[in-house]
Amino acid sequence: MTAAVLSPTPAKTTKRELAEAAMRRSWFPVARIADLDTPQQATLLGVKLVVYRGPSGVVSVQSRRCPHRGGDLSIGQVHESSIACPYHGWEFDSSHGGCSRIPSLADQSKIPPKAGIATYPAVLKYGHVWTVLEDPITEMYDLAEWRGIDLEWLAASPIDSPVGVGATIENFRDVAHFPFVHQVSMGPSPEVVEPLQVNRDGIDTWMDRPLDAGSGEWANDGNCMMRYHCVAPGLASITYDYEKLGRRVVAGFPSPISYEHVKIFWGVANEVGYRGESLEECLRLEEMVYLEDAPVVKDLDPREIPWDNEVHEFSVPADRFTLNYRRCFNELMGRLEDVDDDTRKA
Repeated sequence: MTAAVLSPTPAKTTKRELAEAAMRRSWFPVARIADLDTPQQATLLGVKLVVYRGPSGVVSVQSRRCPHRGGDLSIGQVHESSIACPYHGWEFDSSHGGCSRIPSLADQSKIPPKAGIATYPAVLKYGHVWTVLEDPITEMYDLAEWRGIDLEWLAASPIDSPVGVGATIENFRDVAHFPFVHQVSMGPSPEVVEPLQVNRDGIDTWMDRPLDAGSGEWANDGNCMMRYHCVAPGLASITYDYEKLGRRVVAGFPSPISYEHVKIFWGVANEVGYRGESLEECLRLEEMVYLEDAPVVKDLDPREIPWDNEVHEFSVPADRFTLNYRRCFNELMGRLEDVDDDTRKA
């Protein structure tokens, strides 16, 4: 009697795998617009990219590796409509990535037809260049509270941080750590957190909270109302609304170099005509906050939200905003599963 051969049981997709797959189909910044005088290196979820602006002003995001012998295109030369490898001069079209010239070939019609580099979308917004690795399941970020406001943006120097996107966003919008981490920038803060008024819709979550300026440098413009806003997977902002000064913004956009390692792109914006601190001073003050977080956050364990409950966590009412952000991220993962289901049915 022949023994039955059992097919292996398909491995169940983990939440971590879903989170990473969802991020591959979400928008992230990969360079500051202000840095595009020269080609910029970027790595997004392990994909090595070059970001550059051609003489016509068009910005391209493409694979960084030359498919000839592996030259690094980020140290190559930008031409009118192509970028050239520094190793052998092979040129790749800025719009679609196809090889457009091989200097060593006498007959350019002999260019290998499949020679080319991957090309990704490039959107310029909030002082940065944004891209997405696969078909997006989200629209490019467009916050309702910024529509109709003429904002002038100043992109800050990016910050390297060895934790994931979710853990980074939670740090940005957590309010219970202020008295312990931000004594210098914010001054003394009450340890007890008042009941938080949080609202969520899909992948967005908001919270309105008054700012009591206190004695910290961070609040030199005085009291105001703050609107906290997170959008999964990777935008966290505060819009400060001053009754007599106007509105200003700080926003963080952690971009995943890998699943547990981000490059924090961020910036500040002032409403045109803002009567408080200058953009440069707002950036200096907000940078104090970011740099106070850095030495604490880098040692988080685990380095990303434990989506698969690999460690046990306890939460309290002060975590209401960040818990709602997790629900937003779960909603994003659900969109990915819905798209995949539709694809299988098609």
